[in-house]
Amino acid sequence: MGNTCSSIDKIICPGSSASVPSSRTKASSSLNTTGNLSAFSSTTFEQSTGSPVSSDEAFIDGKILEVPNLRVFTFAELKSATKNFKPDTVLGEGGFGKVFKGWVDEKTLNPVKSGFGMVVAVKKLDPESMQGLEEWQSEVNFLGRLSHPNLVKLLGYCWEEKDLLLVYEFMTKGSLENHLFRRAGAFDPLSWILRLKIAIGAARGLAFLHSSEKRVIYRDFKASNILLDSNYNAKISDFGLAKNGPVGSDSHVTTRVMGTNGYAAPEYVATGHLYVKSDVYGFGVVLLEMLSGQRALDISRPIGQHSLVDWAKPYLADRKKLARMMDPRLEGQYPLKGALQAAALTLRCIAGEPKNRPSMKEVLETLEEIWALKVRPTESKNASSQHKPRRHGQAPVHPRSPLGARQGGGVGSRVVDHSLKAR
Repeated sequence: MGNTCSSIDKIICPGSSASVPSSRTKASSSLNTTGNLSAFSSTTFEQSTGSPVSSDEAFIDGKILEVPNLRVFTFAELKSATKNFKPDTVLGEGGFGKVFKGWVDEKTLNPVKSGFGMVVAVKKLDPESMQGLEEWQSEVNFLGRLSHPNLVKLLGYCWEEKDLLLVYEFMTKGSLENHLFRRAGAFDPLSWILRLKIAIGAARGLAFLHSSEKRVIYRDFKASNILLDSNYNAKISDFGLAKNGPVGSDSHVTTRVMGTNGYAAPEYVATGHLYVKSDVYGFGVVLLEMLSGQRALDISRPIGQHSLVDWAKPYLADRKKLARMMDPRLEGQYPLKGALQAAALTLRCIAGEPKNRPSMKEVLETLEEIWALKVRPTESKNASSQHKPRRHGQAPVHPRSPLGARQGGGVGSRVVDHSLKAR
């Protein structure tokens, strides 16, 4: 889950909308068999079915399961799988807690000796976390029943006393955030082609969520929640803040605000009105990060450049200025036409009014059109020579924190209701 931001934030935030069992003991008794989530899932997808949610080619592999197909692990099993949660198995850390590397048998999912079997990621709740039971429950509710190639697969969970854990497929390449913002040398710069591939994969996952019968609003779309497999296929992770969207003639649902600074849509921050297209805004911010190589929010940048969206809009709207905004690590190796189309799409996604943003289906179609252009070396070379990336007077590249590192009141932190701290 995201990191907690400081008390200087003026956004008031909620708990999850999912219904919480009256007691842990009662809930635990209903979780003793694989896939038995009656205490959790009875209302999450009331109107959905087990069939694919869309006949569109982009979504044909996606479906909502009637019953979650999850393994219920014991704490002892996960302790064994992670070498007793040894520090050398830690993959990352966020507001929810630490994520550990574990090993299980590929068929039975029983724990095996490290270095054998299948690698998994085990997320363990920090007892001091403010993002505990309700977000854990939301993760099981949604990701336990949603199946799509561009959503991270939840394999199982554990709930014993105060121990809450989730077990996921292991994503070899880590997060998009790491590839964009980790210090030089830790990761090779992402090429234009790889950035497009990642954007298209993430768009497919988000479009699937929005296309389901009871639309799912993801609510926390950001670079750290996009994970990559060994072939750089993108998968959306962390459904702790997911919420069912409006139904019937309703245009939005109303809730207290929860998300991540810099990515949350302005109408949601201002009013608590959550639209399906609030996710599109977050997607646009990530596109902007991928184009510019800069974080959505960074208070270490010069005054006037803290917010990437505010700073970058004039560059996105002016084809003569665009090259000066592009990530220098691309070294001009991108088709100018493709970059202009991506900039125009980004500008539409971050529009102030939800009605002026495209749907995720439109976003996906546009990205696929850009993909068809790919890289034309001659055009890229000319673009590079005519428009040298500006290294001064714009948001600079700074050393960044590794994925999940606690930053206190740092940049990109999840917005949290401070009234919960006393609970």
